Amino acid sequence: MKKPLITLLLVLALLTLFAACKKDKDTFEPALDTGTSCSITVVGSYDNFEALEAEFDRFNEFYPNVCLSYRKLDDYNDTLAAALEGNDKPNIFFSNAGMIGNPSLDAVFAHMEDLSDPALKLGLDCIRPGLINHGANDRVLMVPVFSRTYGMLVNYDLFEKEGLSVPTTWEELLSVCEAFKNKGYASPMMGYSQKSSSCLMYTVAYPMFAAALADDPDALAKANALDPAAGEYMRTALEAVDRLIKGGCVDLEKCDEIADNYTKVILRFFEGDVPMMICAGDTVSGTKKRESQSEAFKNAPFNYAFAPIPVTADGGYFIDSPSVEFSVNRDCENLEMTNEFMRFLISKKELNLMASVKRLVTPTADLSFDTVYAPFGNVPASRTVSPEVIGITDPLTVQIRIAAFKVGRGELTVEEAIGQYGTFK
Repeated sequence: MKKPLITLLLVLALLTLFAACKKDKDTFEPALDTGTSCSITVVGSYDNFEALEAEFDRFNEFYPNVCLSYRKLDDYNDTLAAALEGNDKPNIFFSNAGMIGNPSLDAVFAHMEDLSDPALKLGLDCIRPGLINHGANDRVLMVPVFSRTYGMLVNYDLFEKEGLSVPTTWEELLSVCEAFKNKGYASPMMGYSQKSSSCLMYTVAYPMFAAALADDPDALAKANALDPAAGEYMRTALEAVDRLIKGGCVDLEKCDEIADNYTKVILRFFEGDVPMMICAGDTVSGTKKRESQSEAFKNAPFNYAFAPIPVTADGGYFIDSPSVEFSVNRDCENLEMTNEFMRFLISKKELNLMASVKRLVTPTADLSFDTVYAPFGNVPASRTVSPEVIGITDPLTVQIRIAAFKVGRGELTVEEAIGQYGTFK
């Protein structure tokens, strides 16, 4: 046999093997009797969950007799434990890192199945490692299905119209804001500013504060303990907020006209005259649906994306944090089929599809799946921070949120806010 023919046959064999391996990895194969009839219930805090219901439909293509449903629990954290111990136990439930360390939720953790058990064969390796919280004995009790981050919506067409480049460093950001002001834009950057919760000041400051603590265990310990000495680690973040507002990049009077950090922020951005809108990824999730609700955007659509705020000389930070996580109730009925649904759901294909419907940040490594979030895929590991993994707690976030808000509003100076660390409530 001639060498070229042998080479060709070897190549074809390798391609066939690669295709088979790829199919095994990417294609769901049922492991249970597909004629099984049972019910699976997911409970959470969302009013509705169309993206998950679409997953139910896809799962029914394999298991047509499995009835899957979602329902909202009112006062979620206060009623979840009772629901897990009641007569109508849910199979799967929303969870989050904020539950950790809350004594009132100890009963909830007692019901959580260890999802790292190899016997379950969940594809946890498709999820960005910084999103998975490993607890005692390296157990995984929560699996992210959506993630969140902080940044700014960028109107690319507006930059092109004015002959300006989207900033990638702190100095470029200040310069481009000045350029937009000179062209008649009263507030080159905008965002929600009426209350501390979800305010633009926090969105700017939190990534910087988290990054300052990420590589310093002693600093993180002090910050989590609300030690007043940890206030110094807020300095750079608070100075950035102060500079943006006092320097005219952000006009608070204009921002105060925005009534909420979700619908109103999106619709204001869609007016088309805001170069950069500061917000969280949870807000960005509502953009797709509201494109058709904005008369301004329908009449003059433009290209936009969500990008890190370039607060350093090297660029911005990617705060890689879970948004919604799922836990399995190990004491539920139909546990085997529940785990089969989780095996189906926890894959790059299904998680990306669900994120696409909801337009939230996918927890997989494929951040380019939705072009709106693609800029975060370019942030290097050195500027990616996973708060839950490094151990940032909720009391710490309260301190930077309120300190940034008060500095931004002019109620405190940077020095005063630093000195009051640990006292904000």
